[in-house]
Order: sequence, then structure tokens, then C-alpha cells
Amino acid sequence: MTVKALSSLMTSRRLAAAIGLGLTLASATSAFAVGTPEQRRACTPDVYRLCAGEIPNVGAITACLQRHKGSLSEACRAAMEQAGH
Repeated sequence: MTVKALSSLMTSRRLAAAIGLGLTLASATSAFAVGTPEQRRACTPDVYRLCAGEIPNVGAITACLQRHKGSLSEACRAAMEQAGH
């Protein structure tokens, strides 16, 4: 593995960890942001695809996902509905 590839992999992992941590630390008023690991896993690809510019602002990520509800994956849409969004 090249240094560049390793660096890219590390950056991706840090970003995924930041998203997970951000979603975990969100305000108690947002059930989705404090969602289960399964809910966070379901929406992580959608966050990267639709809301990457909002990372690491959890409130902005949640609002972005709500704005793009029609473009969400089935798994993320179900997670958002389960969380009451």
C-alpha cells in the first residue's frame, strides 16, 4: 500500500469516526442524532453523498438529510422515520 493510499484511508476513517462521534454527541432533542449505531450506519453513506459540506455539524447534517428526504437510501429513510424525522 502506498503512502498516499494509506493517508487517504486514514482520512476516511477519521471522517467516519467524526461523523459517528458528532451524531452521538448531538442534543437530546434530536432523537436521530443520538440514534442507534444501526441508524448512524444506515445514513453515513447518505451523509457523504448529500451532506458532506455539513460535517461535523450534527444539527446541520440532520437538517440536510431532512431536506434531501426524497434522495435518501431506503435504509436511511427508514432510520429517519424511526427516529421521528
